[in-house]
Amino acid sequence: AMSFDLVTIPCLSDNYAFLLRDQTSGKVALIDVPEAAPIAAKLDELGWTLTEIWLTHHHPDHIQGVPALIADHPARVIGAKADAERLPPLDAAYDDGQSFTFGAHTVDVIDVSGHTVGHIAFHVPAAKCVFTADSLMALGCGRLFEGTPAQMWDSLQKLAALPGNTTICSGHEYTATNAKFALTVDPDNPALISRAKDIDSARAKGQPTVPSPLSLELETNPFLRPGDPAIRATLGMPDATDTEVFTEIRRRKDQF
Repeated sequence: AMSFDLVTIPCLSDNYAFLLRDQTSGKVALIDVPEAAPIAAKLDELGWTLTEIWLTHHHPDHIQGVPALIADHPARVIGAKADAERLPPLDAAYDDGQSFTFGAHTVDVIDVSGHTVGHIAFHVPAAKCVFTADSLMALGCGRLFEGTPAQMWDSLQKLAALPGNTTICSGHEYTATNAKFALTVDPDNPALISRAKDIDSARAKGQPTVPSPLSLELETNPFLRPGDPAIRATLGMPDATDTEVFTEIRRRKDQF
């Protein structure tokens, strides 16, 4: 079997960075760099040599640690060609639909604009994971700072189409608040009620709720479920388009 190690690193107050190690080649990718110190400490603890950094979008809480980290852990920096001018200097830049290799494996670059324009996700099919940062999040999706609701819904549909056993590696510990909101638009969903309890239990023990399986997001995340009749009934939007329902869910979350 193709073997990978995936490590979730809490950074700042509620960010996550991820390390993905290909056991065959020994290559190590870091996804996003909120701050250098906890990432450097984890690399040292594991005895891993960083080989590349994959950046999802330009916000400071995802890139500001790059200069300090690469000073001691030199690595190739990879990001979106469309957003290169707002990112740290890139060694390689890719567009939506392009791929690059990580060891012997393929990494597919997916444009997931909405939270920002030029936000990308990195899908590693062999590792069954996708790094979504602030696009698809655990029980949520990123706030629309730059893009439109229609753009974000388009982005989420691309991610929803990945295999259900894909692990969603998102960028923040927002899940408890997301769960409280989700229950206001999808109150009778047994899978959501159960997940909300699991989240409260995990957070009480100081455990991360990220990453999460796509299959669970499809069952519980209202931002992936605008077609659901129960959500539409709760919103009083039985005949609206999916985009209209998504837009209303996002509007309500912004005011929650």
